[in-house]
Amino acid sequence: MGDKSLTLEDKKRYHARVRRSNFRASLRLEGFQVSDSESVKPLPSRQAVIEKYRTKVKI
Repeated sequence: MGDKSLTLEDKKRYHARVRRSNFRASLRLEGFQVSDSESVKPLPSRQAVIEKYRTKVKI
């Protein structure tokens, strides 16, 4: 076995990469055109998405 142990940051980067890859694959399956450049774009934060829709809907 190797002496290398994964750090928490390594695990976070891996899961972020897999999540983006899975999201792209699901879009492709739904028929959307997805380019490779979209996989490197950072996803918006949850708070940014909430604020966007709050200003759109204004309750």
